[in-house]
Amino acid sequence: MQIYIRISGLGGQGAVTAAHILGGAAVMDRKNALVNPFFGAEKRLAPAESYVRVSDEQIFDTGEILYPDVILIFHPDVILQGKSYTMPFFSGIKRNGIIIVNSKKTIEFTEDEERRLNELNICIYFIPATEIAKQIGGTELSTNIAMLGALMGVTNIVSMDAMQESIRERFGGKVKFVASGTTASLDDAIKKQYDKVEKLIAANMNVLTEAYNRSAALAKK
Repeated sequence: MQIYIRISGLGGQGAVTAAHILGGAAVMDRKNALVNPFFGAEKRLAPAESYVRVSDEQIFDTGEILYPDVILIFHPDVILQGKSYTMPFFSGIKRNGIIIVNSKKTIEFTEDEERRLNELNICIYFIPATEIAKQIGGTELSTNIAMLGALMGVTNIVSMDAMQESIRERFGGKVKFVASGTTASLDDAIKKQYDKVEKLIAANMNVLTEAYNRSAALAKK
């Protein structure tokens, strides 16, 4: 099993953190994982990407993922306004690949995009990740956790136990990981919304489960 994932979002949405959590969960499932963040200016709403490789075998290639199996779109503007380092947003995706978009509504693609996506037999799932984060977790800053839940529901890339443990390590203080000043500030902003770290972790678990259930239901249709 080998899955290459490209995460495209905007600064402040936690794309880097999501990649780290996913990679940690894969390792806990006794898989190999390699995580690479990629971003330009460290400012909110600027394009941001992360790349995650998960494999049962040794991983040799590094850096940008040019040919992903799965693309996670953290914000509709990645598609609608071209806020992406990769254009078009699905560039390089493999045949029979999967795209998961954080959006309450179905996005209308151009005729050329629609034709190309159909030719490649791409499955596209629209998940209201930010809405789930707000309703279940009480903050849109859990959008990245909702997107991870959606990814799991569609692909089963890692086990729920492994993902939950990786979230505990990420936010529980067991692992110190700072990819950038922006990521550190985001962590502080999230934690300030809760009296205790335990509440943050519990809220993220609920967000993860809800998004997982919704995407799994869509995948069965």
